[in-house]
Amino acid sequence: MDPVVLFFLLGVIARLVRSDLRLPEAMYEGLSIYLLLAIGLKGGVELAKHPVGPLLPQVGGVLLLGITLPLLAYPVLRYVGRFNRPDASSVAAHYGSVSMVTFAVAMAYLLERGISHEQYMPLFVVLLEVPGIVVGILLAKLGAERRVEWGALAHEVLFGRSIVLLTGGLVIGWISGPQALEPQAKLFFELFKAVLALFMLEMGLVAAGRIRDLRRTGLFLLAFGTIVPCIFAAIGGLVAQGIGLSLGGAILLGTLAASASYIAAPAAMRIAVPEANPSLSLAASLGVTFPFNVLVGIPLYHRVVGYLYGA
Repeated sequence: MDPVVLFFLLGVIARLVRSDLRLPEAMYEGLSIYLLLAIGLKGGVELAKHPVGPLLPQVGGVLLLGITLPLLAYPVLRYVGRFNRPDASSVAAHYGSVSMVTFAVAMAYLLERGISHEQYMPLFVVLLEVPGIVVGILLAKLGAERRVEWGALAHEVLFGRSIVLLTGGLVIGWISGPQALEPQAKLFFELFKAVLALFMLEMGLVAAGRIRDLRRTGLFLLAFGTIVPCIFAAIGGLVAQGIGLSLGGAILLGTLAASASYIAAPAAMRIAVPEANPSLSLAASLGVTFPFNVLVGIPLYHRVVGYLYGA
């Protein structure tokens, strides 16, 4: 088993046995900033090696995927799970958006197995972060009386920490190119997996803390948080095949489609849909889907996408 996954399991076990293990808040913030910047820089460096024009069809396909996923999740939550409109919309927005940490684990998984992929994939992380949130908000506001403060919401979504760091890293890497960033390569690229392991230790502690929320939501969210990601991963793999990504790129896009946001989406939905219950969204995305993806999902999506690609 990959050491990154083992660090995550250590955090889960430590929380379940009520250990006093904690990462300092400042360290957690620093690790998250590092990971976001490193992923953005790596994507920007590789983007500098490719002309932008041929990427436009792929960008269009990824944006369409980001719009479609919450539209598929919403009716399941609304009519099968019997959620009210705000809660169904909020959970759908979380599953329409993506998890940067899951993406980082998937990148480490491919690196461990020597599977190549398009190095500009971080661009798609940025593109998939926003559409799901916007669609979730629109679903919540259909027929609602409360007026949305679109200016504050747009600022929260477009200028939140994750988007600023990912986009900033992409732009810096794209403008600078590989040669100019060579002095920083050891810090941002070679140490990436070690920093990810420490971050996953903290994520294990956080995810285990969300397990108790599932007691109040029954078995539906448990089923939703494991079955829907598998379906979304297959859809992501089909889209990747349609836009011409390699096997590694398809695994990453499938993993992104299967992931759920627990950073950008909660912040945005707190502003736009304050009547939604945040514990439902976080229990599903962080308590179920994130551990499922890290422990089981990514190897499973590898097999599913490999079948689609005949590999």
